[in-house]
Amino acid sequence: MIKSPYDQYRKSSVQTSSPGQLLIMLYDGAIRFVRTALDGLGTKDYEKVSLNLGKAQTIVSELAVTLDQSSDIAENLNALYEYINFLLIDANTKKTSEPAEEALGYLKELKETWVQVNKMVSSSEPGAING
Repeated sequence: MIKSPYDQYRKSSVQTSSPGQLLIMLYDGAIRFVRTALDGLGTKDYEKVSLNLGKAQTIVSELAVTLDQSSDIAENLNALYEYINFLLIDANTKKTSEPAEEALGYLKELKETWVQVNKMVSSSEPGAING
């Protein structure tokens, strides 16, 4: 089976990314799925809503499962991930945008935090190129 160049690029970028970059990719995916679900809510396409909120929940659950439990922040992040999943479920069952928008806000803030952390780590590594 021949894969598209885009699929090959995506696979390559995942395989060559740092853990920080992978984390940011997960947040990007969750954000994209919540935005698509919000679009579906606006057009009353509830199949689109359910599918995309489910995908976002899967990513958030994966973020929770892969937390380093030895870190001090893990407990707080886990509680936040649980709350985000609650909001996504609430938006899906009630077919309202407010909980999804709140979840989207948290996801965007978390992503931006990890982008900043990733920049700090990259700039402190020997031979790192500041961008």
